[in-house]
Amino acid sequence: MDAYYKSLLDKNKAWVKEKLLKDREFFDKLTEGQQPPLLWIGCADSRVPANQIIGAEPGEVFVHRNIANLVVHTDMNMLSVLDYAVNVLEVKHVIVCGHYGCGGVQAAMTNNSYGIIDNWIRHIKDVYRFHSKELDAITDETKKFDKFVELNVIEQVYDLAKTSIVQNAWKKGGDLNIHGWVYALKNGLIKDLNVTFNNDSQLNKTYQLDL
Repeated sequence: MDAYYKSLLDKNKAWVKEKLLKDREFFDKLTEGQQPPLLWIGCADSRVPANQIIGAEPGEVFVHRNIANLVVHTDMNMLSVLDYAVNVLEVKHVIVCGHYGCGGVQAAMTNNSYGIIDNWIRHIKDVYRFHSKELDAITDETKKFDKFVELNVIEQVYDLAKTSIVQNAWKKGGDLNIHGWVYALKNGLIKDLNVTFNNDSQLNKTYQLDL
């Protein structure tokens, strides 16, 4: 057996032992069901694990991850996760969390072709087009990259608020809040972008649905 593969199973056993030493009923409680207060929509990057960076335990965070933490209205995977989180689990918060140094966002800043992922990256390029005047005015490439990461998160928060799933929850009086964060790999800290939605009145009327 490959040594790395075997180490994964060994680490699992060690983790189980550690949890049971702290709480003999830990896994019994998990089998009773889940009621996480939070849906996390994050990047698939292996360096940004949702639970660890906010100190959450299993059962506290419902997670969806994809390249560059996008909210695409034709993505049935994301929509299914969102629908289940909002309407079944009744989460109170949805956080879109990007991260500085995101490869997907960086790829969208170039004209390089990467294969089938070009179709996904195109959505990020749309964000650049929306904010090209602001981004093109930044001469420092690192600062431009960081700003693009932030703007991408903000656009995804807006796109979440535009979904019928979220607007339906608000129309029914649901306590649902959407936020945008960016995680810094260099120090482990989260930046709150202070973009929060808790009702559809914050949207342009074009996007407010009659439900």
